[in-house]
Amino acid sequence: MASNTGTMANLPRGIGICTTIPDIFYLPELIFGGLVWILVACTLVVPANPQAWVMFVSLFCFIMTFSWMVVFACDGHHNSSSWAAADFAYHGIAAFFYLSAAVTLAKVTLDYNDGTLSKNYKLDISAVVFSYVATLLYFIHTILSAIRWKSF
Repeated sequence: MASNTGTMANLPRGIGICTTIPDIFYLPELIFGGLVWILVACTLVVPANPQAWVMFVSLFCFIMTFSWMVVFACDGHHNSSSWAAADFAYHGIAAFFYLSAAVTLAKVTLDYNDGTLSKNYKLDISAVVFSYVATLLYFIHTILSAIRWKSF
């Protein structure tokens, strides 16, 4: 089994998703995205509408990132520029979605602050921090995917 760690133009295959750049970001994206999803689900959902957007983004990105990772891990793709472009496009959309969700969640959390450090407020603060970390991870993955796509 050949390793794909040498060049940026190759798409990962199998365990290569854990060793190649930018694909090494899949697991941290799943971890931090899952934490956002869990923390928002654990809190009192007030107001419901902005929190629903955050839940949609975190669930959508978690499911799509996991599916994308499985496609690469099971060698369900072809080493072509169209897959590299799709990887770039997905991570760009995910970064944009997470940024919008993080800003929304931060605004709702600031509005919810009643001066006490309640359990829900602490969970919301944690969700805000993790959503910004997830945004950063998706953004870095987007830049590195663009570099890989352009090197095809």
